[in-house]
This record gives sequence, structure tokens and C-alpha cells, in this order.
Amino acid sequence: MIEMKLDKENKLTNDELEQVVGGSAYDLADDSRFLNSLNGSTGRYGAWKMHNSKDRLLIIENAWAKVGIGIICPDDPTYYDTKIQYVLIGDGSFKPITQEEARQHAMEVTGHYMKRSDWKW
Repeated sequence: MIEMKLDKENKLTNDELEQVVGGSAYDLADDSRFLNSLNGSTGRYGAWKMHNSKDRLLIIENAWAKVGIGIICPDDPTYYDTKIQYVLIGDGSFKPITQEEARQHAMEVTGHYMKRSDWKW
């Protein structure tokens, strides 16, 4: 494994980057489908539309924020293979969580419980 050093102070360190749960434009497309079905806060975007639009990413970030979830992207979040970290925001702290935990939290906050087949169509 080749170890790379980051060249900017505002980027995650290599150790922090190793802790990132993961994600991609495909996961963001699933987020758009989930959030659209949950409360209509986003459109239903495919991976190609996510890959090509930081504006759509901002819509998804804002929709997650409304239910207390943040997204941290150490790279360009519209790359197909970028890593995305979901975090639970509360009491001035951030707790790393998985995408599935983010979905569960959003359903609890909104009181709108869905099965995967309810939004993944």
C-alpha cells in the first residue's frame, strides 16, 4: 500500500481519512431517492446527475441537515469513488455514523418509517 501525504492543512489527515465510512456518487443518488420519499426535500437523482452537480449535492446536504445529519467529504463529493462520512450532529459534537444509521435517524426524527422498497425504485 502506498501512503500518501495530504498537502493542505484543511484536509483530513491520513489517519482521519482511514476512519471515513465511505460513499460515492452512487450513495448520494440513493440519498436523494431516500430523502425524496421521506419528505420531498430533494429530487430523485441518478449517480450521473450527482457526479455532475455540486448544486444537487448542496440540496442533499441541506436535506440531511434538516434531520440532524451532516456530510463530510474530504475530496470532491461528486466524484464516483469519493469517500463520504455521515455524522450525527448534536450538542455541539459530531458522531460518525453509517449511511444506514443516518437513514434510521431521519426516519425517527420525521416519524416516517419506510422499507427499502418504499424509496429504492
